[in-house]
Amino acid sequence: MKGVSQGRRLPPGVEIEPSNVAKDVILTLLTCGLWDLVWQYRQMRVVNLLLGYEEFHYWKWLIFTLLTCGLYHLYHEYLMGRAIVKVQHQYGLPPSESLPAISLILALISLGIITDAIQQKEINMIIEALNKP
Repeated sequence: MKGVSQGRRLPPGVEIEPSNVAKDVILTLLTCGLWDLVWQYRQMRVVNLLLGYEEFHYWKWLIFTLLTCGLYHLYHEYLMGRAIVKVQHQYGLPPSESLPAISLILALISLGIITDAIQQKEINMIIEALNKP
């Protein structure tokens, strides 16, 4: 794989498909944000698979986000951005070093859907690079 570290591969039998960002944005808007719960779960699952260990826990995120009236979600968006950059380094891909800060800033100004779309785009680029023959 050109550009991808030869020693780093997904575990045998693990296949990850890119997510359709436009579909996720539209469904999130149409469901008044409810689809974002599904989208968050899928992003956490995929990033955990790419990292090779369980960094993100959906129920922990959901409960802490509710208990803190959304403040924990801001922290989570920063952590997700940082984890995506770590995955990019791990697989020898060009990292988006500013992603954690951008994720936090956009979430702070109530543009979480944009944050999710940017993060999903980066995740999709990683998946596409790993799926290249």
